[in-house]
Amino acid sequence: MGNKCYSLVNGTIITPHRVLPNSGLLIEGSKIKSIFAMDSFHANEDAAVFDVKGAYIAPGFIDMHLHGGGGADVMDGTPEAFATIAEIHAKGGATSIVPSTVTSSTEDLKQAIIAFEEALRMKNEGSRLLGLHLEGPYFAASQKGAQDIRFIKNPVREEYLNILDSSSSIIRVSAAPELPGGLELGRELRRRGILASIGHTDASYDEVLLAIEAGYSHITHLYSGMSGVHRVRAYRIAGVIESGLLLDELTVEIIADGKHLPASLLKLIYKCKGPERIALCSDSVRAAGMPEGEYILGNPEDGQITVVDEGVAWLPDRTAFAGSVATANLLVRNMINLAGVSLQDAVKMATLTPARILKIDDAKGSIDRGKDADIVVFDEDINVRMTIVEGKLVYRA
Repeated sequence: MGNKCYSLVNGTIITPHRVLPNSGLLIEGSKIKSIFAMDSFHANEDAAVFDVKGAYIAPGFIDMHLHGGGGADVMDGTPEAFATIAEIHAKGGATSIVPSTVTSSTEDLKQAIIAFEEALRMKNEGSRLLGLHLEGPYFAASQKGAQDIRFIKNPVREEYLNILDSSSSIIRVSAAPELPGGLELGRELRRRGILASIGHTDASYDEVLLAIEAGYSHITHLYSGMSGVHRVRAYRIAGVIESGLLLDELTVEIIADGKHLPASLLKLIYKCKGPERIALCSDSVRAAGMPEGEYILGNPEDGQITVVDEGVAWLPDRTAFAGSVATANLLVRNMINLAGVSLQDAVKMATLTPARILKIDDAKGSIDRGKDADIVVFDEDINVRMTIVEGKLVYRA
């Protein structure tokens, strides 16, 4: 399939508002032309027809936070690494991804940015690369998780302006807003239209309120690398976790790989935030789609050793997780099976909600006439059968 007109037939279509059984989809070029009921379908001799045999037809998944897959990592600093990552995540139904850096030297960070922009110019056979997410280096050392302590620092205006000015591909930055200079960074990101996300942070509730006023609107992997309720002179102080659950001004993302968060917390977050304010993300690393064993997180020459075991990546001493090995379809499956969420809401958290957070919902995130033909076809167990990116078939099981 190239950019010709074709139909997907005999499917169950998932829209943000309805589930449409016995339906089909007409795709013309890179766009969705129409949705139709099968009893009104008439094959066009000029258009190919693909029978999905009762499978679900959903918007393509949008993973707004991942580091790697297929043996490749963003910090490899090569366009080929981004191509590999895009290919492996397309197999999991992601039609759009936001690759993420890790805390690193400024030199390694700039090389990753250069490689990303080179990858944009290459012919990509996988997920669409939406832009870059800089995860660090402006974090609280006490909440570093698997981030490299050697490179964690406070925001310095001259430094981050130099980085932000170097590329228009940076669409998201995660930082700890309570650090000296953290609020000023948030204001700069807001001025540039870049998503400012609270992450790896020891902020209190009052500091989160200041962060929202400064432009922060999202929380990076809720519960991972952040403060919770704690005592100061016997008084209980709410942290970032409670702030994220309480404040409607904040959207959150969750790593629903079945390892980072137990079913009870998935249910709690869903109950507090609802599908309109939760984005599913994989936070996947190099080992996604690969056998278990030892892998490097970050720069292959100078990164951190991680161990993939029990379906998740760990630091060698097992004190913290070091990312997931999930693809997007597993996140949707877990929200249904572990959290008891409806299929429609689970899909929304992997499609329309991240699209709205990233401000691309005018073109992506739902099945509607005129929108990009980003489509995933999957069975009842959320096993991906087809992935279509802007009208082009990039994966077929």
